[in-house]
Amino acid sequence: MTPRRIERYLEILAKELGRPARAYLTGAAAAALWGRVRPSVDIDLGLELRGVGPGSWETIQHAVDRTTRLTGIPASVAADIDRWGMITLLDYRRSSRLFRRFGKLEVRLLHPVNWSIGKLTRCLDPDIFDVMAVFRHQAVPWTQAARTWGVALRASPASTSQFQFRRNVEAFFATRGRVVWGKAFDAEIAIHKFQKAAEIRTH
Repeated sequence: MTPRRIERYLEILAKELGRPARAYLTGAAAAALWGRVRPSVDIDLGLELRGVGPGSWETIQHAVDRTTRLTGIPASVAADIDRWGMITLLDYRRSSRLFRRFGKLEVRLLHPVNWSIGKLTRCLDPDIFDVMAVFRHQAVPWTQAARTWGVALRASPASTSQFQFRRNVEAFFATRGRVVWGKAFDAEIAIHKFQKAAEIRTH
């Protein structure tokens, strides 16, 4: 998925919606716009119409379906993308960054750390490589990642996903940390900061 194809999709979606709206782009499409381009066939985004009631989802569905037909790009779209996973994305709307406006459609990218929560929840090899590439390209501090991941774990509802997410984060720091943050990176310190933010008792 190239940035140009993503932008074309968003341009057409804006025209099909025909009214003020805000989109929150995540997944591989967001990674592509941060400079990490890898094969991907779909777009993941949260979408809200501005100034209209709950009954507006039919309008969104029609616009998304038509945009997919016109571009050949399937999309997963939800009013609240935080519901896609068992680990919360925290206040992803407030921390998101403006990317561009396409007519009446304001497109925002999830902050790289909030975006990475979904990646580390799933934690397949492409997800890990996405996080590594985006964090390096965006110069994300390990301290911010450790703190945000810990807070997200603590704020999430009880589930087996919590234990797996903890293992995924700790493994990322232990095996990928120096690649992302350099030889001076100390995985033990980062893991401790993550556990402290998550209020995990280790003794």
